[in-house]
Amino acid sequence: MGKFMNPFTDVGFKHLFGREVSKELLLELLRVILGDERSVKRISLLNKEKIPKSLNQKVIIYDILCEDEDGTKFIVEIQNQYQDYFLDRALYYLCRMIDEQGLRGSAWNYEIYPVYGIFFLNFKIAPLSKFRTDVILADRETGKMVNGKMRHIYLSLPYFIKREEECETDFDRWMYLLKNMDSFEKIPEYAPKSVFGKILEVADVASLNEEERWEYDQALKHYRDYNNTIHSSYRQGKEEGKAEGKSEAIRQMVQNMQEMGMDIASIAQIARLSEEEVKIILEEV
Repeated sequence: MGKFMNPFTDVGFKHLFGREVSKELLLELLRVILGDERSVKRISLLNKEKIPKSLNQKVIIYDILCEDEDGTKFIVEIQNQYQDYFLDRALYYLCRMIDEQGLRGSAWNYEIYPVYGIFFLNFKIAPLSKFRTDVILADRETGKMVNGKMRHIYLSLPYFIKREEECETDFDRWMYLLKNMDSFEKIPEYAPKSVFGKILEVADVASLNEEERWEYDQALKHYRDYNNTIHSSYRQGKEEGKAEGKSEAIRQMVQNMQEMGMDIASIAQIARLSEEEVKIILEEV
């Protein structure tokens, strides 16, 4: 157990950013991610559970849902386990928040408030091929934004590989802090000079009460079990595959990842096989 919480467990993330007492940390996180794009002045945490308007819709429970004083909505999500259709899910989340703004009657002129989706991903998924991917509604030919009312920001953590000394901006320092927080034995040198000291104070595992500690321990166990499954399959396949090519270990690894919902491109990348080899293995299973 590290000194500080792992922020990429559901419990850890919500403890740090999803409570009234730590709302200022969420505000600073939004500010550093959005930069000069927009000024986030004051946020209010909203009810995270969205009841469907019809029987055909699903109940949505967001990790964090908040609103700026001008009506702009922010969905902030952390996703650790691979999902084949996560990008579709993210789009659905944003569309639901837009749909909720619709008013009945002829008086509504269809003006809507902006909706931002900020998604931390602890895995790689095609077509995202870099750490930060910003998605806008733009003209295909010119790239010029046509409508700024719906924004996606994907932060793919496996692509963030900067060391502490390579972090030059507050954005870099935030991402480094979040990705490595649970391995810190002490507060980094730059932390006490800014909001980072506050976030590590909140993240101190020793400050949790008994109920919070139990919930965090369970979330951390689930997080580690999932990662160990992926890493163990990869190591086993790599070691046995050196001598036997497409060994039973590799076949099992590929099958396990398919059962977890991974697509062929992602399986090929993790297993270091071609997509055609993955297809052949899956046909044989």
